[in-house]
Amino acid sequence: MNSHRITRPAAWTSLALAMATPTLHAEPAPTVVVTAARTPQALNEAISDTISISAEQIAASGAGSIIDLLQRQRGIEIARTGGSGTNATVFLRGANSNQNVVLVDGVRIGSSTTGAANWSAIPLSAIDHIEIVYGPLSSLYGADAIGGVIQIFTRKGQGAATLTASAGYGTDNTRAAEAAVAGSLQGFSYAISAGKEKSDGFSATRPASSSYNPDKDGYDRQNAAARLSYEWAEGQEIGTQLMHGSLSSQYDSGAATFDVRSIAALNSVAFYSHNQLLPNWLSAVQVAQTRDDGSTYSSATASGYSQINTKQTSWSWQNDITLGRDVLQLLLERRKEEVETNGYQLTSPQRITNSVAASYNARRGEQLFNASIRRDRSIYGAKNTGALGYGYFFSPALRASASYGTSFRAPTYNELYYPGYGNAANKPELGKNGEIGLHYDQNDRSLSATYYRNRLTDLMVNTTPCPYVGSAYKYGCAYNINHALLAGLTLAASQQLGAYTFSASADWQDPKDETSGKQLARRSKQHGNLAADYNGAGWKAGVEVQLSGERFDDAANKARLPGYGLVNLYASYQLNRDWSALVRWNNVGDKQYDLARNYTTPMGKVFAALRYGYQ
Repeated sequence: MNSHRITRPAAWTSLALAMATPTLHAEPAPTVVVTAARTPQALNEAISDTISISAEQIAASGAGSIIDLLQRQRGIEIARTGGSGTNATVFLRGANSNQNVVLVDGVRIGSSTTGAANWSAIPLSAIDHIEIVYGPLSSLYGADAIGGVIQIFTRKGQGAATLTASAGYGTDNTRAAEAAVAGSLQGFSYAISAGKEKSDGFSATRPASSSYNPDKDGYDRQNAAARLSYEWAEGQEIGTQLMHGSLSSQYDSGAATFDVRSIAALNSVAFYSHNQLLPNWLSAVQVAQTRDDGSTYSSATASGYSQINTKQTSWSWQNDITLGRDVLQLLLERRKEEVETNGYQLTSPQRITNSVAASYNARRGEQLFNASIRRDRSIYGAKNTGALGYGYFFSPALRASASYGTSFRAPTYNELYYPGYGNAANKPELGKNGEIGLHYDQNDRSLSATYYRNRLTDLMVNTTPCPYVGSAYKYGCAYNINHALLAGLTLAASQQLGAYTFSASADWQDPKDETSGKQLARRSKQHGNLAADYNGAGWKAGVEVQLSGERFDDAANKARLPGYGLVNLYASYQLNRDWSALVRWNNVGDKQYDLARNYTTPMGKVFAALRYGYQ
């Protein structure tokens, strides 16, 4: 999803872009991305396959959650155990949720026990834009960046104060409201937002499930975010970023009359200082902490209460040194993870990872080069990762790329310490990925094709019988035994014709467990998206088609999930300069489909909203 404008990058990024020696083509308003190289670059100079979802695209889509938005992007599949109030698994190029890194303004989020981000608690209302980088980036971001990196950028105030707000109502008695204010004055920038969504929901399970209860499983989601910064001198900026998301959701646990529910809270705070130390040296220091807290209430007794809280505290110092048209990057990082639980006693309630990394990005004529190397040391030992990339412009519009990179995923706390399941001797998963791509971007047309082959060793599986001695492991355990291959071809195209824009993407992939020869659970071999949008005369309207081939709900490939196709419609109308109305209709055909066996997915769902300040 390319747009022909500069997206608003993070605070230090805008400063870096202004101070660094320009390396972009002399073409109007290219999109600038940050995540692919941890430094600003034109999207068409990112060697890694990268997309940017702009603020305008997010607003126009009318998406109700970040999961709805991600599900429409190429190379991404979703699995969910119920409706919008339940957490989701995001597969990136066939890689599992815990094999991808999720960042919010450069701050890593996710649970140390599961290794995955709690997507349902991330507030869409605070998001300015999103960047998705496909392929291994462990040499830049460390552990878990096997399938790729998804970075969310929150809003940053700029110019005169602006107010945006919306309120809406939809199917299942869904009510939602949000508001945000942003602006800047005399070096001070601010952006503050808050939102709330509540829904009666529907039964999360189907009658075939052993947990089935025909009652409705609703949810209550709240969020708030703030981003404040102050530029006290030219090239010298300090700031803070805060985000809070909470979700109380009901789920099924048989015919119990007790209000069975889970409560999740995601909190993140960061302080940073970005300083132009020399004309060619930009320093960025950041201290951040994220908390991912989760509780479940399965009965009225104390035994029915479970709590798992994880905290990550990180320190980083990034230095971007411009050498002519090249950029040398030097990085020091330290991350401390802590886990608290009432369910079991941890043998090691915290772990610290120390990291050092370096990268080099260069351009020579029509050729692009990058190289990166990183060393991470923690309780699982030291891991070295690296990457090399090359790109070549056949013309200003046509570019080829090739890259190779290594990656790893650190064992989670559950895989190391959970009683009867984990083992402290478990090793990190390792990945080796090679890919080639061809990209064309000219005026109102874009085309891309990328082939990748990512081989994983020491894949962690739940194996039975367990090789460890002891009756506590009779139900299986986490164990490094399998090899996997994530290989595939991704095609994408878009074309603008006057007020109309047509886009399509298709993924052919083979996410396979090479040890068993079986297809990895809940991942299809083919999936894709089609979309047509109209923007003119005050109207924005569109149709989306989501397609997926069959999948299996289990590693043994016994429980088949049929393929499906969904059609979604949306339309918005600008009533006057400030006010607009939006209507979105998901799953127009009222189709029943499966993302996880015996779990319900939304049937036809309509949502309408009145918005102020959206353009």
